[in-house]
Amino acid sequence: MSLSAGAGGYGSAAIWFVIVVLALATYAIRLSFIYLFGRLESVPEVVERVLRLVPAAVLAALAIPAIVTIEPSLSATVLDERIAAGTVAVVVAWRTENVFATIASGIGTLWLLRVVVV
Repeated sequence: MSLSAGAGGYGSAAIWFVIVVLALATYAIRLSFIYLFGRLESVPEVVERVLRLVPAAVLAALAIPAIVTIEPSLSATVLDERIAAGTVAVVVAWRTENVFATIASGIGTLWLLRVVVV
């Protein structure tokens, strides 16, 4: 392992130090929640309600950047197959509240629009 300066003028030892410190901090944060929930006899209702929203928030955070586009015209934006697939997925999510059905409907709609229709 070389101790020469890498990107940004930092040596490889400094970069490895930052990686190890961040890994330990991430592990400590995750372990703290496991330790905390092991010590509690019951999880507060507010925490349970917030935790129920985590899958939807993560799915939205993963899907929205892939759907949102900046096209030069309104018609290109409206006719984008990703927006149609996202709209179908939102409707399925709203009606079924099922994550698998939501993902399957979005992927299926996108596949149909890209392969069969176009």
